[in-house]
Amino acid sequence: MLIPKQATIPALVRAKPGALDRMGIYAEREEFRRVILFFSQDLDRGLMARLTDSLRSRNIQIAQETPVESISFETVTELFRHIAANADAIIGFGGGKALDVAKYIAFLSRLPCLSVPTSLSNDGFCSPQSSLTIGDRRRPLASAVPFGVILDTAVCLNAPEILWHSGIGDLVSKLTAVIDWKMAFHAAGTPVDDFAALLSDASVHQFLARPKRDLEGMRLLGTALLLNGIAMAICGISRPASGSEHLISHALDSMSKRPRLHGLQVGVATYLISLLQGQNSSRIAALFEATGFWRAIASDPFEPAEWLEAARVASWIKSDFYTVLSSRDCLPEIETALHSDPNLRQCFH
Repeated sequence: MLIPKQATIPALVRAKPGALDRMGIYAEREEFRRVILFFSQDLDRGLMARLTDSLRSRNIQIAQETPVESISFETVTELFRHIAANADAIIGFGGGKALDVAKYIAFLSRLPCLSVPTSLSNDGFCSPQSSLTIGDRRRPLASAVPFGVILDTAVCLNAPEILWHSGIGDLVSKLTAVIDWKMAFHAAGTPVDDFAALLSDASVHQFLARPKRDLEGMRLLGTALLLNGIAMAICGISRPASGSEHLISHALDSMSKRPRLHGLQVGVATYLISLLQGQNSSRIAALFEATGFWRAIASDPFEPAEWLEAARVASWIKSDFYTVLSSRDCLPEIETALHSDPNLRQCFH
């Protein structure tokens, strides 16, 4: 018996230097004549001018321009109620908050979304979810997979280097996430979408082949993170991109005195989880050494007590989400690793 499935994936993908200056051309080709723009409040004015000039050069009307600061669910739904009428598309431009808001409002309004990231700190620019705040906690909500992803590699290369490290940390987490997913199948019968798992795993190896911080490196990292988002869209769940390493990061977000960038937390947690899984540790450590990830973490190390507490509560965050943390009491192994593993020792006070 066939089970029909449909995956929504981007139809328009551009990953090259100067892509930002061609936004008007891309919109014109898709017959987007009137657009709504959501952008990061602290966005560089020069980048903003390049986008708006490109659109106006092709007579694309910007019906509404909204800076994004708050990602509270109440604020975002209020923005949705006041969006301009008769728009053809929504553009999200800048960092994660602006892109999440654009994707969610595009989902509510049933309009195509163009995602235009200015850095590559995580896979959210092409994921089927938006991270919004409900109460005092960030929660993933279903949102639109972007119709288009416009990734100007020169713009992303010019972003702070710590954002590059964060993107690398989020990317390698797919290695441990896929292993957790397959463990969940054998231990709890959790269905595995083989193609989504294969796509997510392959995206990491694409970047591993050339992990350099240059224009081509940005293209490889950006397209790898994009494919992670598509892997989630294919199977309709976060499993290809999120496992026990993400649970630890989520716990840190709620309990740490000073939570760090998502990808930095996830990257260190990925290496830690790989030790528990007994796979990929050497490969991850070598990548982190080659890209300067370890040095970036060592310059602002974590608090070990917070990580032990996060690891303790991580498996309770999603009760039906089986991972290596569900397989046994991992805390003694984690405590030992934090103090004895040479790579992890440099990450903690």
